[in-house]
Amino acid sequence: MTTPYPWPWDGHLDPVRLALLAVSCPQPADRGEAVEALAGRVRQAGGLIVSVRVRPPSHPPAPPADAAPLKPDQVVHAAGWDGFHGSDLDSVLRAAGRDLLLLAGCCLELGVHSTMRAANDRGYECLLVEDACAAAAPDLRHAALSTIEMSGGIFGAVGSTTAVATLMERS
Repeated sequence: MTTPYPWPWDGHLDPVRLALLAVSCPQPADRGEAVEALAGRVRQAGGLIVSVRVRPPSHPPAPPADAAPLKPDQVVHAAGWDGFHGSDLDSVLRAAGRDLLLLAGCCLELGVHSTMRAANDRGYECLLVEDACAAAAPDLRHAALSTIEMSGGIFGAVGSTTAVATLMERS
């Protein structure tokens, strides 16, 4: 189940249109196994895996924390917290015909949230996979999730890895 609406909004999850954006920030996080399992499901279904490396402009590029296990189809380096800022993420997704986005990684209230809002602004259908996201400040986790769901899903929907697995079984 996804909230505040059943995702995707049209009720049809087409793996050919699906991409997982695995966001990584300069801070360490502990959601690697959940993202790894999610990436395996997405890949098996025919979806695209994109490693999105975000960083604030004042930080030097961080070493790739997820390079070994994740094995993404594409790697994108953003110039800010928003994975689309100063990167070719939009071009990568549009060239591959991917408009259904799963977002996971770290940090929930920074890179993941900013990338999701930017994706929504560009017309992508977004699902934040909450149990595959790590928060930089755990006390902000609930507020970050609530912000996505307000106004009927202003930035998209929120679901779990279990919900994604169920959606993929139905497609």
